[in-house]
Parts: sequence; C-alpha cells; structure tokens
Amino acid sequence: MTAVPAAPAGVADDEPDGAPRIALLDILRGVAILAILFMNVSEMGASMTANWSDIRHIGWTAADQGAWWLRTLLVEGTARALLEMLFGAGMLILSGRIAAASDDVVAVPLRYGWRNIVLWAFGMVHMFVLLWPGDILHTYALAALLACAFRTLPARALLTVGLSYAAFTLATGAVAVGAPVTAPSARIAADAAAVRAEDAFGHGDGAAWVAGQRRVGLDRLGDDEVVFVWEAAATMLVGAALFRWGALQGDWSRRRYRWLLAGGYGIGVPLRLYGAWEATRFDGRVEIAWIWEDVARLAMTCGHVAVIALAIGTVAGARALRPFVAAGRTALTLYVAQTVIVSWLVFSPFGLGLYGAFGWAWLMALALAVNALLLWGANLWLRRYRIAPVEWAWRSLVDLRVLPMRR
Repeated sequence: MTAVPAAPAGVADDEPDGAPRIALLDILRGVAILAILFMNVSEMGASMTANWSDIRHIGWTAADQGAWWLRTLLVEGTARALLEMLFGAGMLILSGRIAAASDDVVAVPLRYGWRNIVLWAFGMVHMFVLLWPGDILHTYALAALLACAFRTLPARALLTVGLSYAAFTLATGAVAVGAPVTAPSARIAADAAAVRAEDAFGHGDGAAWVAGQRRVGLDRLGDDEVVFVWEAAATMLVGAALFRWGALQGDWSRRRYRWLLAGGYGIGVPLRLYGAWEATRFDGRVEIAWIWEDVARLAMTCGHVAVIALAIGTVAGARALRPFVAAGRTALTLYVAQTVIVSWLVFSPFGLGLYGAFGWAWLMALALAVNALLLWGANLWLRRYRIAPVEWAWRSLVDLRVLPMRR
C-alpha cells in the first residue's frame, strides 16, 4: 500500500460537513487542476482555433517548439482525463454516502442530480459571465449525470463501458482510413477564417472581446457538445473502475503501480510521439493519430497516476506533493481564479491587453508562474478557512444551507 502524506499544517482533514477526505485524491485533483492551465493559457492568450489548426500562428521559435512538445506529450488531454477520472471516483463516494443515509431509491438520482444541476449553472456563469468559452464544468455536470446511471456496475463492467468512446474512435478511424480522401481545402479555409475572427476580437476593444468570447461559447454548445459529454462520461467510468480497484486512493502495492506506469507510458508515449510528429509535419498530408488519441490519453493519464502514487511513497516525493492537497481541496476556486487572472487580467482589453503577445514558451512560463501563486494561495487560505469561496457557494446551494467557512 502506498503511504499517503498527511495534509499540510493547518489544513483540515475532512469536509466542512464532517465527511472524511482521501489525501491522494486531493493531490491528484490539485495536480490536475493546475496542469489544466497549461492547456487553457494558450486558448486564453491566442486564437483557440489556432491551438489545433495552426500551431505556428502562436509562435514557433526553438523555445516555442520545445514548450509545445512538452505540453503535447505530457499534458494534452491528460489533465482533463485525470479530472474526469476523479469525477468518477467522487461519483461513487457521494452516491454511496447518499445511499447509506437514505433507503429511498430516488435519493441518489435526486440529490446527486441536484448537485450537478448547480454545477452546470456555475459552468454557464463561468462561460457567459466570466467569459471563458473553454469551460469544463457544464460538460462534466452533464457527463456525471450520465455516468451515474452505471454506478452500481462492477469494476470490469465500468471499465468496459468507460472504454466505449476510445473503441468508437478506433472503429471510426478504421472505416475512415479505407474511405476516399477528400480535399481539406474547405476546412483549412474555415479554420483560417476562425483564427482571423478570434484575433480580431482578441485585439479589439472591450465590447468586441465580450461579444467574441460569448460567440465562441455559443459555438461550443453546438453538436460537438454531445461528443464532449460522451468522452467525459466514459472517462469518469474508467476512473470509477480504478477507484473500485483501489488505484486512485493509494491501495495498490508499489509493484502494481510500477506495472501501471510501465503499461501507461509504454502505450501512451509512443502514440503521443507519433501524433506530435504528425502535427508538426506541416505538409498537408492526411493525419491518422486522432484515431488512437483517446487510447493514448487514457494510457498517459494512468501513467501519471502511477508516478504520483509512487512518489508519495518516498520521503522527498511526499514532501513535494503535500502542498497539492490544498490545491485539490480548492480546485473549483483555483479553476475560476485561473480565468480571472490569466484571461481577464493578462490578456483581455480590460486588463493588460496582451492577447497574441506571447509564443508557446512564454505562455507555458506564465502558466507556471500563475500556478505557483495559486498553490501558495490555496495553502494560505486553508490555514484559516475550511472551504474555498467557490466551493462554499456551490456546496451551500447544493445543501440549501450556509456551510461554515472558517475553521
């Protein structure tokens, strides 16, 4: 069994309502929520479309290339996947707690459903009031409702259903490879037009930026949202299976975690390397790495889980990871704070107006600096308070009572 470090001094070991916490889950959540800024910062500070259609548009110096490769290999999709897996673990914990407290068969869908309806509303505020089109809260809220329907399945069945999206992309890719190739010129032109439009409102005045961000948000809620919800729900079920097996809470032996690391990185790293190489060819040839991207994403995320679980079993690793307990317990607040600091204060016309000023290397450096500030702030906050502000508002609405905030 992996030894999980205690919470930092001054950080409570339970919820404001007295429910126990699992330290490794908090560490994983803290790592994931901070890592996700390395993905979002480039979409906040440059064209969202260029992030995947024309990466050279953002910057392509030698330093930019190195930063982009590291980001793509280590963080692309994996921060999101880790959060989704932890949602799946949380679904089992919360639904089990609700079921234990009530014999009513509708208690779990009603109470867990209400929790996610409130979270969906927070996501809408994040998207259309705080103007972050890349919000994940509303997607995760819908996905959690879908995943909850499978909560009583055994671990193997959870994993089987959870791999449905990866299986779908593999099957779709197999069909697509054998189909005639159509000219991508129309899609390239559409992407280029989107980049120009996003750059226009990114460099524009406040009114143009607000309208542009809302327009991108509305576009995000189109047909692709079904795919986003399916992907998230499937990954939540993978996380639920890993939780049932004890992998996410540190119950495995170091030997089993080493096998998970070897398998995860053994599959994920080669697939990721090929995909990154393919994205940097810039020769217009058909790309195929998207076919196995979800397999690579899940495998890399499992490798990350294993690395963290193994690290906390060492003195140095436990000491280094202890501050992330606080980040995991304030994850929702940190996520919103990332939007306020980076999108509003640094890049928007209402702040420094630095949209488009940074290449990949400086964007990653900015994310690192902001994350260091947020990590310090999370630990400082929890020395005095039991719950972070956004979590407090969300949980108070869910419980329909004012939760205590101070320790």
